[in-house]
Amino acid sequence: MFKKKNRKKTSRAMLSAYSIIMILIVLLGILSHVLPKAKYHEAPVEDETVQVEEETAPQLEATVGAEGQLIANNDSVTPLDAGTETTLDGAEAATTTEEETTYDSLEACEEALGEGACAIVDGSGVEGAKLYQILIAPILGFENAIDVCIFVMVLGGFLAVMAKTKALETGIKILVKKLHGKEYLLILLLMLIFSVLGTTYGFLEESVGFYVLIAATMYAAGMDPLVGVATILLGAGSGVLGSTINPFATGVAVSAMKDAGIEFNNGTVILIGVVLWLTTLAISAFFVVKYAKKVQRDKGSTFLSLREQAAAEKKYGKFLEAKDDALKLTGTQIASLIVFAFSFVVMIISFIPWGEFFENNIFAQFHDALGGFFAGGLTGAALGDWWFYEAALWFFLMSIVISLINRQGEHGYVDTFIDGADDMIGVVLVIAVARGASVLMAQTSLDNYIVYNASNFLATLPEMAFVPLNYLLHVVLSVLVPSSSGLATLSTPIIAPVAQNLGYSTDVAAMTIVAANGLVNLITPTCGAIMGGLALAKVDYATWFKWGIRVVGCIAVVNIIVLCLFSLG
Repeated sequence: MFKKKNRKKTSRAMLSAYSIIMILIVLLGILSHVLPKAKYHEAPVEDETVQVEEETAPQLEATVGAEGQLIANNDSVTPLDAGTETTLDGAEAATTTEEETTYDSLEACEEALGEGACAIVDGSGVEGAKLYQILIAPILGFENAIDVCIFVMVLGGFLAVMAKTKALETGIKILVKKLHGKEYLLILLLMLIFSVLGTTYGFLEESVGFYVLIAATMYAAGMDPLVGVATILLGAGSGVLGSTINPFATGVAVSAMKDAGIEFNNGTVILIGVVLWLTTLAISAFFVVKYAKKVQRDKGSTFLSLREQAAAEKKYGKFLEAKDDALKLTGTQIASLIVFAFSFVVMIISFIPWGEFFENNIFAQFHDALGGFFAGGLTGAALGDWWFYEAALWFFLMSIVISLINRQGEHGYVDTFIDGADDMIGVVLVIAVARGASVLMAQTSLDNYIVYNASNFLATLPEMAFVPLNYLLHVVLSVLVPSSSGLATLSTPIIAPVAQNLGYSTDVAAMTIVAANGLVNLITPTCGAIMGGLALAKVDYATWFKWGIRVVGCIAVVNIIVLCLFSLG
């Protein structure tokens, strides 16, 4: 379908997603040996912290000293030259101040204080990665991402059972025929819907299930799977970037500021999120529609390589067949499509944390009212409290329902489901390997070192320089820590106090973290949602990066402008 008309396109030899991520993991391992070595001290005791908070005002987790230096704990500011060095056992050095002793290694600290009694001195350095840690990081990625991996495999079985009915294939053909000449409205509508889901509860990893369906629809409409990928990823990603009430991004950041005693205006935080969301969505929609029109006019203008084009034709070519005016769905196919749509609607509803928004949650109340054999409902969790295990169980049950409707039989159902799950092995592998980078980051404390030391530098800057450089800092951190909640938990208690002590907007500081993380999760190979979605749609990461980097660049510029304007208020 996508053969070049005007110029010859050759197949490009590009690194696979696995190789790209493995190279990143190796580079992280090397970097951990270049940076200073971490120091350790006695871990804070929670009971003592609580007692202090009762007697005094809430202490900041990071403060700015008299000379502008960042104090990365709740202790009082002490001069840099107040400590003296002593030697432990003639080998391990320790630095003693009026309040604490620091140790040059975890082993020395635990030898002196006991196992489990030590913690890293924030920003002091990193732990050099061992060879085995670098090699085993992708394997540990499976453990870290096991819930997503199981969900993707079950989803593959569900989609295979549905595909066997031919209902989805026929339905897409009918939809494309009815939307002839209006395909761009479908793109805009889908992007808007995905963005609303993104800004309200961070609908990004959950969007993986839609990639095959949307990619097939765009292919059938005369475009390419890249349009489908962009519709989902930029649509949902726009909302996540401009999170308004998303509890996994803005919610975590606001909670961290509240716990640290930082003043903020929740209304302003939401307003900043709305502006970031809508401006990012507008930019994204412009680029997606422009590219879609270009491919529809000239199939040779596709960004896909010849190999990707062949893979797309093999996977989605059936949706172009039999342009019959009498094309019609059977009663069984209609019933299958209803169950299919119902399955995804329930999944979306179940992932929205209703308890965060409404005190009287009817889903939780209904779930709690169930008793006896039916206690716990079908999945063991109320709608709104689901995660990937519950969603996997739901799609497994719905695959059985679709199989019964179409009378596929026990052997037919089992064989089809297993084949579908088998097709997802490549997707599962890439998600797990991507998580391996985050595993190595945690083991080396590289994220801790970067954010604390960068904060020291940011504390010396005027606000108009603080905002864009804070954004760029979190762009880098988000490549290493793609989780929105993980980054907000790590960074907000450090950056927000710096902003407050300098008299800068804490609302802007918090949303800068959220926006930078959302931007990176449109393009980074360490994001499982990106790599999994691309694998499902049969689009190489290198192709997505080449097409998407211009869009991401434009979004970044507008984000920084918006954040700077709000900082002036």
